[in-house]
Amino acid sequence: MSVLMVSAVSSAADVKIGFVVKQPEEPWFQDEWKFADVAAKEKGFTLVKIGAEDGEKALSAIDNLGAQGAQGVIICTPDVKLGPGLVARATSNQLKLMTVDDRLVNSKGKPLENVPHMGISATKIGEAVGQAIVEQIKARGWNMKDVGAIRVSYDQLPTAKDRVEGAIAVLKQNGFVASNIFDAPQSKTDTEAALNAASVVLNKNAGLKKWVAFGLNDEAVLGAVRASEAAGLKAADMVAVGIGGSDSAINEFKKPSPTGFYGSIIISPKRHGYETALNMYNWVTTNKEPEKLILTSGKLATRESYQAVRKELGLQ
Repeated sequence: MSVLMVSAVSSAADVKIGFVVKQPEEPWFQDEWKFADVAAKEKGFTLVKIGAEDGEKALSAIDNLGAQGAQGVIICTPDVKLGPGLVARATSNQLKLMTVDDRLVNSKGKPLENVPHMGISATKIGEAVGQAIVEQIKARGWNMKDVGAIRVSYDQLPTAKDRVEGAIAVLKQNGFVASNIFDAPQSKTDTEAALNAASVVLNKNAGLKKWVAFGLNDEAVLGAVRASEAAGLKAADMVAVGIGGSDSAINEFKKPSPTGFYGSIIISPKRHGYETALNMYNWVTTNKEPEKLILTSGKLATRESYQAVRKELGLQ
């Protein structure tokens, strides 16, 4: 550590790092904070947790941290297009900036590659969803051409688009009929919005009796499952695979009888909270900049395997 560094950060107790998330009430972000807290306790630095549900709050959070004398900030922004603004604000507040989950983009929609980022390999996770669905279609003896697919979409978020496109690519590679893939655009990324969107698809295509569903997260896919139930489909006629391993997914697995929600690709918030906080701490204290891009992956969990998978990923 240089003399300059020692004078600026004389001990771990002097280190203050912000962790800003766009949906502080969501279990995923709660878990990220929990694991970031573990890193803070291990290293003895102060972690400042801030919820920023819109762009104005995200920019204010940066100023707030600067005023508190923080040296770094990790952020999952509510709007990736705020990229240049967030970078400028962090620079003016002398804050090292890392992003988590959603990667900042410039005015042309290109990733800001100079900002270290830990994210989820959205395409690979989508492909894992598609693979799980394909295997279930085969295991159930369904004819691919008689199956409809609900693409619960939220295309304004690049991660969401990449996930569903990854799933579609695998379905098509395995002989799924492209014209049987129906878009169900969500107005928000919750179960109710997904239910409404999926209901429209099911009502318009009542001739199809076997369905699969995929989307951004567990909540999107559970909306499609609820819509299928309302349309009179049996659990055995639906294969829905979510992403996240959220509480809502676990609660679905715990139901006395199986539903159309077959599985979830669980992504671990442990690395996204613990490792980003640790990387930022090292950057602040030793000037060792994190890798520019770290992508994490997920693991399929089903009604039968979710407890073992959660344990493996450090979630219980």
